[in-house]
Amino acid sequence: MLGPKNRILRNIGILERTIKAIAESKFREMGLSRGQFLYIVRICENSGINQISISNMLKVDKTSAAKSINKLVENGFIIKERDKNDIRSYLLYPTEKGEKIYNKIIKEENREVDISLLNFNDSDIEMANLLLSKMINNLESTGEKLYVEGEYR
Repeated sequence: MLGPKNRILRNIGILERTIKAIAESKFREMGLSRGQFLYIVRICENSGINQISISNMLKVDKTSAAKSINKLVENGFIIKERDKNDIRSYLLYPTEKGEKIYNKIIKEENREVDISLLNFNDSDIEMANLLLSKMINNLESTGEKLYVEGEYR
């Protein structure tokens, strides 16, 4: 029998998979493949971000990030420019097409947030954010191994 502690992580997993399935379905219609919307959002919100930073932000390995980024470049959603301060690195910027789809992604995200938080008051929302932030900080501060930059750290 599962205790309350186990149910928390399982419920977070269910929530994440449900939201992701809805998003993937909507964004497929917009020409995006699996998970690419995450990159577009982060690049639009952090224009000029480099590939390693976005990989760390999304907690994905460098190879997966490179594949997704290259596909987004190929499909005209973002551009890569060589970093003038580090010629080994590329800076990522949204194109006009990327900016337009970003607005659609945010609109859908807001819709999903509104549905997920039905019957939550401001205090409930603050508490949920606080508790989830604590869980993330616990994992990161205790040295829990996260798969980032192609390796466990």
